[in-house]
Amino acid sequence: MDHSHHMGMNHTNHSSTMPPSHHHPTSASHSHGGGDGNMMMMPMTFYFGFKNVKLLFSGLVINTAGEMAGAFVAVFLLAMFYEGLKIARESLLRKSQVSIRYNSMPVPGPNGTILMETHKTVGQQMLSFPHLLQTVLHVIQVVISYFLMLIFMTYNGYLCIAVAAGAGTGYFLFSWKKAVVVDITEHCH
Repeated sequence: MDHSHHMGMNHTNHSSTMPPSHHHPTSASHSHGGGDGNMMMMPMTFYFGFKNVKLLFSGLVINTAGEMAGAFVAVFLLAMFYEGLKIARESLLRKSQVSIRYNSMPVPGPNGTILMETHKTVGQQMLSFPHLLQTVLHVIQVVISYFLMLIFMTYNGYLCIAVAAGAGTGYFLFSWKKAVVVDITEHCH
């Protein structure tokens, strides 16, 4: 690829808070913008900056350290909410179970004995308020998960840390109540 058109450009400004742009603007495979010739290049490497960072929507642009701090807090809380929503949906599902069936089956035990292992099968009715609520919450959860993915794909280090830290904090705060099933017959721990 001919880079002679870059001869007069200074590429040594490493203190810039602008997202790195390493692609030729006419490269159709890497340009992400409108067809008007005024394209914003998406960074393809992680960077820490707060100038001209587009966050999900074209009108939501971060340009100051204060705006980045606010975006960090908002993204952190969104990631925490996502983790809480996952646990809340599981809890609601357990409370709305209507048909419960128990199945017992023999399994080999120690010293040649036979143990009975019981499995619980639960279900819901399709045309019920709990199932409708689960459906709406599922759609909200999917939309939030895609928002978090797109935020991470900005490659902005501050926003990526906010997503990861918020998800970790949300998991820590909400999932300790989560029921954990431990299979005592599993020997590969």
